[in-house]
Amino acid sequence: MKKKGLGAVIGNLVMLLMVSAVLGLGFQPLLKNLNFGLDLQGGFEVLYQVKAVDGGKVTKDMVTSTYKTIGKRIDVLGVSEPNITVEGEDKIRVQLAGITNQDEARELLSKAANLTFRDTKDNLLMTADVLKSGGARVGQDNNGFPAVALSIKDNEKFLKVTTNVSKMEDNRIVIWLDFEEGKDSFSKEQGKCGSLKSSRCLSVASVGQGFSSDVIIQGNFKLEEVTSLVELINSGSLPTKLEEISSKTVEASFGAQSLDKTFLAGVVGIVLVMVFMIAIYRFAGFISSIGILIYTFITFLIFWLIGGVLTLPGIAALVIGIGMAVDASVLNFSRIKDEMYEGVNLQNAFIRGNKNSFWAIFDSNLTTLLVAIILFIFGESSIKGFATMLIISICVTMLIMVFLTRSLLKMFVKLGYFDDKPNIFIGVKKKHIPTKNEGRIAKMPFEKIDFMKGRFGYIIVSFLIIIAGVIFIGTQGLKLGIDFKGGSSITLTSEKKLEETNLEKDIKTLGFHLDQIEKVNNDTVMIRVTDTLSKAEVAKAEKHFKEKYEAKTDIGVVSNVVKQELVKNAILSILLASIGIIIYMSLRFTFRYAISGLLAIFIDVFVIISLFSIFRLEISSIFIAAILSIIGYAINDTIVTFDRIKENIAKSGKKSIKKEEDLKALVNKSLRQTFARSIITTITTLIPVISLIVLGSHEILNFNIALLIGLIYGVFSSVFIASGFWYQFEKKQIGKPAKKKWYEE
Repeated sequence: MKKKGLGAVIGNLVMLLMVSAVLGLGFQPLLKNLNFGLDLQGGFEVLYQVKAVDGGKVTKDMVTSTYKTIGKRIDVLGVSEPNITVEGEDKIRVQLAGITNQDEARELLSKAANLTFRDTKDNLLMTADVLKSGGARVGQDNNGFPAVALSIKDNEKFLKVTTNVSKMEDNRIVIWLDFEEGKDSFSKEQGKCGSLKSSRCLSVASVGQGFSSDVIIQGNFKLEEVTSLVELINSGSLPTKLEEISSKTVEASFGAQSLDKTFLAGVVGIVLVMVFMIAIYRFAGFISSIGILIYTFITFLIFWLIGGVLTLPGIAALVIGIGMAVDASVLNFSRIKDEMYEGVNLQNAFIRGNKNSFWAIFDSNLTTLLVAIILFIFGESSIKGFATMLIISICVTMLIMVFLTRSLLKMFVKLGYFDDKPNIFIGVKKKHIPTKNEGRIAKMPFEKIDFMKGRFGYIIVSFLIIIAGVIFIGTQGLKLGIDFKGGSSITLTSEKKLEETNLEKDIKTLGFHLDQIEKVNNDTVMIRVTDTLSKAEVAKAEKHFKEKYEAKTDIGVVSNVVKQELVKNAILSILLASIGIIIYMSLRFTFRYAISGLLAIFIDVFVIISLFSIFRLEISSIFIAAILSIIGYAINDTIVTFDRIKENIAKSGKKSIKKEEDLKALVNKSLRQTFARSIITTITTLIPVISLIVLGSHEILNFNIALLIGLIYGVFSSVFIASGFWYQFEKKQIGKPAKKKWYEE
């Protein structure tokens, strides 16, 4: 193939940089149009439990109708991007970012839906009492067009009222939801009546005669309009009430501060990862860095297109995702370098490296995706945001960091310019590439390390940490956040001095029971109380601290109902993630690989919990997200190691392993081949995590500390412990014929 000169390389590079610049210019408007969560712009969040007024069972239809009513009321508040979600069978979470009057929002959301029938002069004619509960349904008029059918309960009253209206000069009945005296009137709303998004006037109907049975409201309705109208009418006659079981208020200044800090940490983390990649892999690292920029833009774009709400954990997931995305490039580059160290030229090494690395990348990303999906299903609020961003990140990783980055590199490899410049292209020195007549010249990294020698010692050290943790848990207990303990947290920020003794007196004065006071920084203090504060108590606390310290307050409340749900979901999430990993790894590898990887992961999890107990770090719901992320990341690393072991067994043939020493040599060889990659990918993931710890918001500090510990210990366990377990299981199979998998038979 004819080589092309430096000009062709520069031309392609300029074109690539121009595309990157265009994407860079699109970042600012994209970020401006994203929906930010409470923790990034302030606001109000409340979780309601829907209950039946008569104490009976709450049905799905009742919850759906209540959900619709809440949405209708939020339109009145003028919130541009409300987030309303149904959680479980009977809970509704409402997030109103940027809301200023939280008391008004609380009052409006929690009161019972009020459906009334009035004349055109706004005089009250009937209430929802005349209807059967849930008595509205989708029907048809005489011409077959969509209409609203009403089932009447009080026939006598309905006949009397409709007869009177039929005799009026303006013989129309107006149906209202949450009519307010002095504020609402038909004269103002008649142009909008029936426009379900802009008016509380639901419908207006002409009455030609009195009715004593079920009736039809007809008009030029579309089916969707009739469906919405039915839901709203039913919500007004629904025998349900809303019980507030948790809430959170965040000052706008808190949100802005968190956004600035986390954004800075994210940018610094990304830049440092790019610098590191270029330093290690030279030109290939530079192309990978451009891939990181494209990856970040595409991830944000998809998140915006699906209407995602960006939160602090969501940004953390993106930054972590970048570290994990780089892993795809590192795996690819490592395999290319391995081929070149065996004497293969750049062109062929690139083809073989891509081929050999694909399944390791696919397997590791798929297992992490499995964990992210479980997080999304069982997580709440910010955990769902974290999981959503993680799912997008993993999908974009396969698209950008695998296919696009490889295509870009292939474009430059094909030019032939780098054939005799391997050091510039990927960091391989010419003297380390053997010729046909030479053996391997470059020393294999870590070739003197016997990874299997201390396998029992590594496990013993891990168990000693776990035992120490169990002792601490038994004597002092875990430091649980309000998510798992119930109660309320009050974060105060003030320029005035916040002394612990004075704050203790304040809590006593307010009538709350103090659990803990923790100083976050010079002007911010976090107070935890065991009480589940009511709406009135939250308002009382805010007023007290504002008047005494001119403090800005951020108050979160978690009831026992929420606490129990979180604990149940946390256990279920970890259990399902473990089962999913075992099933997938058993199919892709064997059960021995799967159980070895899972045992190592359980040790990771217990070590992290033990260290959190020993160092008295708080465990909250976001900690579970960190644990599941670590499970995903650790299994990612373990799969890469196991994939190389499996590949080396296939190359040498299982019959060549006749004794324990042969198996030990094969495992050691596989670990030496993957150890450098494990260290590099751990560093690329640790860089943004450390950046978030040093520069990011304190709200996700413990989350990032858990990740820091988990990432460091995860690479240790995947290399030294998981492979050690597998060796112990596999050595019993030496000399036995290989069993076929069920699908091979």
